[in-house]
Amino acid sequence: MTLGSQDLERLDQLFCSMQDANACFLGYPFAKDFKYEPLWRFLKFTGNNLGDPFEPGTYRVNSHAFEREVVDFFAQLFRAPDRGFWGYITNGGTEGNIYGLYLGRERYPDGVAYFSRDSHYSVSKAVRLLRLEYAVVDSQSHGEINYDDLARKASGGRNRPALIVANIGTTMKEGRDDTSRIRAVLRDVGVREIYIHADAALCGPYAPILSPKPPFDFEDGVDSVTISGHKFLGAPMPCGVIIARKSNVQRVLRAIDYIGSSDTTLSGSRNAYTPIVLWYAIRCLGIVGIKRMFDQCERLAAYTCDELNARGVGAWRNPYALTVVFPPVEEAIKAKWQIATQDVSHVVVTPGTTKDQLDTLIEAIADTGR
Repeated sequence: MTLGSQDLERLDQLFCSMQDANACFLGYPFAKDFKYEPLWRFLKFTGNNLGDPFEPGTYRVNSHAFEREVVDFFAQLFRAPDRGFWGYITNGGTEGNIYGLYLGRERYPDGVAYFSRDSHYSVSKAVRLLRLEYAVVDSQSHGEINYDDLARKASGGRNRPALIVANIGTTMKEGRDDTSRIRAVLRDVGVREIYIHADAALCGPYAPILSPKPPFDFEDGVDSVTISGHKFLGAPMPCGVIIARKSNVQRVLRAIDYIGSSDTTLSGSRNAYTPIVLWYAIRCLGIVGIKRMFDQCERLAAYTCDELNARGVGAWRNPYALTVVFPPVEEAIKAKWQIATQDVSHVVVTPGTTKDQLDTLIEAIADTGR
């Protein structure tokens, strides 16, 4: 297989374009400081993690063993019940959110979904795909769900189960919902059947090491947790992990004869490369390495917030957040640095973000306000 010179030139141009863009994006949570050269050799295989990662199957060009180790790592991190959990590696947080709500719907088919206005757009997509009745709950100014509005919305459906999406780090402000308080609010208004899915896309790998730790794991009463692998740990492609209570997964299990395994995942055929990438990351880092990376990022986030304020830009962040929030930036800055913007703009300090990059952005934002 050989390309002509024009096609090769186009590939070179694309590489240069992506390389330039990669050097100056700060508005989206993607870790940049990773090196996976020892894993490139696996790309020569038709790797497919078909079927349930915890069952043998007919197709063996897979990385199921490594996938199980990744799932076990996060199950322990999120205090999942021994032998009572199940999980798999997804294509990203959107798949994890859809899967979590899918399990909730199968457990409570007549349930009503509740999620805040600051939830990721994949949640509204999920409730439409799953044809769930839902209510959007107001958020507080810092991104956390408004518990009083949750009580008002849920009181109208107190005789029906509640399917809750709790945000453990909202997209724009990194607000964190308190799952223990959510459950208490629902109980107070008379809801007795509750399924809580935690969207911990960005914060999941480091939230357990925070002090105080936000209530969001299985011992705090959640039924499923999803994270993104590319946002904090780092990966060259979007990926994620979903951990759920095994009893809920068994409701969706279907045996598929021709693959010699069960169909328990959402996507069926799945990339065999991403489990190896995530396994490599957690084996290199461990909990100590994750904490070290978080501490470095958090110090830079604090620095960025302080420097913006010192230059007259009204910046702020939630406690221990890697997301620094400030007024919407001008289009030129938004375009160059790929700054996510709604009612506010933000920068997300993930591993690989440098002080030099942040200083350049800080000066650009400050200059536009002079």
